[in-house]
Amino acid sequence: MEVKWLRLPDRLLEEAARREESYPQSQRSRRSEATIFDTTQHTIQKQEAEKMSSVFSACSGSAFLFQSRCFPFATTKGTLLTLKRPLSANCLAAASLGTEISVSQEVDTFWQWLKEEGVVSGKTPVKAGVVPEGLGLVALKDIKRNEVVLQVPKRLWINPDAVAASEIGNVCSGLKPWLAVALFLVRERSRDDSRWKHYFAILPKETDSTIYWSEEELSELQGTQLLNTTRSVKEYVQSEFRRLEEEIILPNKKLFPSPITLDDFFWAFGILRSRAFSRLRNENLVVIPLADLINHSARVTTEDHAYEIKGAAGLFSWDYLFSLSSPLSLKAGDQVYIQYDLNKSNAELALDYGFIEPDADRNAYSLTLPISPSDPFYDDKLDIAESNGFGETAYFDIFYNRPLPPGLLPYLRLVALGGTDAFLLESLFRNSIWGHLELPVSRDNEELVCRVVREACKSALTGYNTTIEEDQKLKESNLDSRLAIAVGIREGEKQVLQQIDEIFNEKELELDQLEYYHERRLKDLGLCGENGDILGDLGKYF
Repeated sequence: MEVKWLRLPDRLLEEAARREESYPQSQRSRRSEATIFDTTQHTIQKQEAEKMSSVFSACSGSAFLFQSRCFPFATTKGTLLTLKRPLSANCLAAASLGTEISVSQEVDTFWQWLKEEGVVSGKTPVKAGVVPEGLGLVALKDIKRNEVVLQVPKRLWINPDAVAASEIGNVCSGLKPWLAVALFLVRERSRDDSRWKHYFAILPKETDSTIYWSEEELSELQGTQLLNTTRSVKEYVQSEFRRLEEEIILPNKKLFPSPITLDDFFWAFGILRSRAFSRLRNENLVVIPLADLINHSARVTTEDHAYEIKGAAGLFSWDYLFSLSSPLSLKAGDQVYIQYDLNKSNAELALDYGFIEPDADRNAYSLTLPISPSDPFYDDKLDIAESNGFGETAYFDIFYNRPLPPGLLPYLRLVALGGTDAFLLESLFRNSIWGHLELPVSRDNEELVCRVVREACKSALTGYNTTIEEDQKLKESNLDSRLAIAVGIREGEKQVLQQIDEIFNEKELELDQLEYYHERRLKDLGLCGENGDILGDLGKYF
């Protein structure tokens, strides 16, 4: 697996090493003998973390890495990530569509199935229609904001409960929920008697998600974090499929009579990645036919549009309903939109759904900071990190036009801490050290942090094949959808890298004007004047 990492220049390593050697060995923490990462966990996060290289190693043993961290479904704790809402291949601005709706025979058949299931009727305020994104839901009448536009009973949901109740429920009982549902999707799609056969008939074979791009198309992402993430995700999915094939599919040919290929599994993965809802009561992974036809719009600035209620007695036998309301007021002929996720970067939108937003504020770059077990102060630093809500690896998503994320500067100062500053790691300071790290610790520490970050930004910028100006020029052309995504992603990443470099360049220029720990402490003791002058004979020691 390829991981994009940035190493601290050798001259900085040598300088940091000299600083470390100047600190008494007797006061250094013992190296931890714990294992680096739990390699039994099949998550991209841990697989990539294993390949991180040391940057602050000489002074702290900690690694410093810019990399993406979009992972399939599991976090390091094994919980589900917030899954994505329904997708379309491209995300365009909302437009009035008129009332003339022409759809394929498959969509008509799907709508008829919904009628037979009692999901839609003549009173339903929306209908499937051809829209700029491909297929979507169009208002048949004026719809008020927060008005319910659809309700789907739980018996039509595709979720772990549906898997458990099926013929493959027993063999899937020990699988991660997303693997069980993915296998269920593939199997049901191949069955002529599947309850959802008309639903499967309208699903896309693939989208513009980067997991479906050819190598030639991926080459346009050269230098980006999204390229590394996409390849890591594809390797992850392939490894999970091979394991399923060996442990579940091949030993149970009666349950899986039709051949299941890697392409089939990627199709199911993409469906879950893009169409599953997760913010429902007691539901962490659910695909809901009809609801997943609703497309995304940047005009929608709230995610409060879906909830779960119980149906009326006798209608669905008190079955649960998925109920979705329009977050916008609509006129007849307008497309119904929702917000997929307010917090996702353009890279995540591209990976999950196959579109990006033109808003530059969606552009982001990910910074990963692990505390390496080779750090001579590993135990102390890990204890401090965990005491303040972090772990041995911290992740920071830096967005364009936004301040640096909370905790980034303290964590940077922590991993760079060493030499004569390492006394702050003593247990005496354990309850107060994070407050000290919120402010500059020393000139050496602050200078090292600034130089490392700036060198990392410059190194990352050399990995792209184009400049920002060249990307902007390309955007003036009529690009196909995937090339437009690639150009937008690489331009956005470079803009964020330049922003980070500018922030730390400004900090470098202020190094001589900053107040550091010793000065603050002497002021607290009344031993330093307001202008920073150290009083009496103490001056000779500083």
